[in-house]
Amino acid sequence: MAMPYTINPNLPRVRMHAAQLVRLGWSTRKVARYLGYNQSTIVRWVNRTGPQRWGAIETKSSRPHHHPHELPQEIVDAIVAQRLKRRRCAEVVHEELLQQGVAVSLSSVKRVLKRHYLLRERSPWKRLHHSDPRPIVENPGDLVQVDTSHFVPRSYPRFYVYALFDVCSRWAYAAVSLRINTHRSSLFVKRATIHAPFSLRMLQTDHGSEFSTTFTQRVGVAHRHSRVRKPNDNAHVERFIRTLQEECLNKQPPFPAAYQRALDRYLPYYNGERLHLGINLKTPVQVMRSY
Repeated sequence: MAMPYTINPNLPRVRMHAAQLVRLGWSTRKVARYLGYNQSTIVRWVNRTGPQRWGAIETKSSRPHHHPHELPQEIVDAIVAQRLKRRRCAEVVHEELLQQGVAVSLSSVKRVLKRHYLLRERSPWKRLHHSDPRPIVENPGDLVQVDTSHFVPRSYPRFYVYALFDVCSRWAYAAVSLRINTHRSSLFVKRATIHAPFSLRMLQTDHGSEFSTTFTQRVGVAHRHSRVRKPNDNAHVERFIRTLQEECLNKQPPFPAAYQRALDRYLPYYNGERLHLGINLKTPVQVMRSY
C-alpha cells in the first residue's frame, strides 16, 4: 500500500537537482520528463527555492497544524502564565488552575509546558543513579563523603583538590589533581584508604561526572549518591573544603605543587591537633581512640 507521505531520504536531493536544472535553462516540462515527475510538481519545487538557495529541499512535515480537540489558546496562555509566575512544578500549576476555575488535566499541563520548554527534563545522556539508603552513622567509616573543588589561577591551568571526610570522626584527607575523572577519583579513594586509620564502608558523593557509575564499579566500596540539587547532603565535606581554603590554601601561591605541600603539612594538624566543635572540642584522632 502506497503511503501519502514519502520517507525517501534521497528525495530532498532530487528536488534540489530539479530546481538547479530549471535555473540552468531547462523548462519545467523537460525536467519533469527527465526525472519522471509531473510538471506541476517541478513548479512547486522551484517555487520553494529562493534565488540564492542551492541546498537540498527538505520534506515538509505531515503533522496537522490544528487538532479538533486541542486546548483553547486562552487555557494554554493561562498554563504558561501560571508557570512563569512562581516557577512551580506541573502538579502545583495544575492544582492552582483548578482552584481558579480552569478545567484542564495534569497531562495537558505537562504537555503544554514541555512544548514551551518550561519543564526541567532529565538529560538523556546522564545515567540514572540508584542510591542505597543513607546508613546510620555509629562508627568511623560508616559514611565517608567525597567531593572536589576547582581552582583557576591566572598564570596556571585549572587544577582540582579532592577531599574525603568521615562524618563520624571528622577525619579528613585531601590531594591535588590536575584533572578529574572516574579513574583519578578511584585512585584518590584508594590512596585515602591507605592513610585512613579505619575501613571505608560507605562512600557518598554528588552526581558529578567524576563520580559516575564507572566510579562505583571501580572504587571497590559501597557507593551512594546524594539527592539531586541537595548540597546539604554533603555538608560535612563542603565545610571541610571551605576550611581548607580559609586556613591552608589561600595562604599559598596558586600552583598545584605548592597546594600539595601545604596539604601535606596541614592534614596532620587538622586530624591530630585542631579542636572541632562538632565533636565536643576533640580532635579526630582522639575520637577514633574511643572506638
